[in-house]
Amino acid sequence: MIRIRRAGETDLPAVIRLQHQLGPHEPPMSHDDAVAIFALMQSYPDNVVYVAEADGAIVGTFTLLVMDKLGHGKPAGLVEDVVVDEAHRGTGIGAEMMRFAMEHCRQRGCYKLALSSNALRTGAHAFYERLGFQKHGLSFLIDL
Repeated sequence: MIRIRRAGETDLPAVIRLQHQLGPHEPPMSHDDAVAIFALMQSYPDNVVYVAEADGAIVGTFTLLVMDKLGHGKPAGLVEDVVVDEAHRGTGIGAEMMRFAMEHCRQRGCYKLALSSNALRTGAHAFYERLGFQKHGLSFLIDL
């Protein structure tokens, strides 16, 4: 059974470990930096890091931001930093996390839930499409 809950500060080592499975972050984040960023995130009205637990172990994580929008008059959801532990991929944990995010956004009255994914992660793209996500627009970034 999968349990999804808000992450606490004591969960940060597991969250950081999972994030590094997606690729190295430069520079590697220290625990103190993670604690500071986590505290700042908690000051936002609806920006939450979640963890998925199976048998008492953290096996997945994602961040969900619900933001109010003037353009639509309704909020929108943005899911980021989605990762399931390599040893647990393909077991339904990711789908459960995304269903949780979709339901949370429905309850908040969001008109959409969006995410971005690295262009090279074609397996992740197929996963999101199986859940009903559709390719929409283009994503642009600039390194700062």
